[in-house]
Amino acid sequence: MNDGPARRAPARTPAGVPAEHGLPARVRIHEVGPRDGLQNEPTAVPVEVKAEFIHRLAAAGLRTIEATSFVRPDLVPQLADAEALYPLLGDLDVRLPVLVPNARGLDRALALGVREIAVFASVTESFAQANLGRGVDASLDMFAPVVARATEAGVPVRGYLSMCFGDPWEGHVPVADTVRVARRLLDLGCAELSLGDTIGVATANQVTDLLTALGAAGVPVERVAVHFHDTYGQALANTLTALRYGVTTVDASAGGLGGCPFARSATGNLATEDLLWMLDGLGVETGVDLGRLTETSRWLAGRLGRPSPSRTVRALSREDAEQRPPRRPSS
Repeated sequence: MNDGPARRAPARTPAGVPAEHGLPARVRIHEVGPRDGLQNEPTAVPVEVKAEFIHRLAAAGLRTIEATSFVRPDLVPQLADAEALYPLLGDLDVRLPVLVPNARGLDRALALGVREIAVFASVTESFAQANLGRGVDASLDMFAPVVARATEAGVPVRGYLSMCFGDPWEGHVPVADTVRVARRLLDLGCAELSLGDTIGVATANQVTDLLTALGAAGVPVERVAVHFHDTYGQALANTLTALRYGVTTVDASAGGLGGCPFARSATGNLATEDLLWMLDGLGVETGVDLGRLTETSRWLAGRLGRPSPSRTVRALSREDAEQRPPRRPSS
């Protein structure tokens, strides 16, 4: 696969700059662009483009890239090529988790040698019914044999929790509801939990309240990731709050792709480039090259036929067009 043309990278925070007090020295970015970012695209993206996208992400330094989802093709047509895509990634030495909705999805994934999976649970009854066609408890019961079989096969399972802070039908989501589902997923055997602000309504104090309650319920912060959307411009503030609490895994989508089809106001995921700009400025290591990632998002935007939603991608693209030296993230 082509790694893309070389370009001058934006100036980075110098190596060795210590992280701000109270922040982790290193953060693992769980890149969700190929799955969560592309799944709602109205026009089919060719499998060859998806494969090159993932190869470019790996070349930029991302080491966890959620590749696709083994859902019913008629329900998510954009990801109907999962069986064709996954074998094209066999040369990559990175983590390539996939989403599976049920036992049939697990069978399909295991048949291809998938080494990590994720299940997608809901905290709220309304979203569980809309997304999975069954209530919260029935959904968790459906996931139980999936998690057990995967774990027995040596395949770790990530548990997504959607609608942790707000729901388009139910409004505010009580902290206790999220804690209950999180505890249940851990008890089923999930190795990691990703807390999703699916419609992007959370604020920093809500993030602190939820993480505090999870800790009190015996959920180790080391097994928690955060997944924020930027509908109200709070994704970076919420991420910083989670990092100060001790979270070290952050979900993000290259170029800010994605959204929630059940909430028209919800914008895309936190852009990986925006996250990197903040972390670079704070001296937090990620191992990801912002310049190469920006070039990748610009490349994909060209294939999708529209500009990248990421503010950082747009800013660096303007600087390139004007041939101005890139600014350094503040540190």
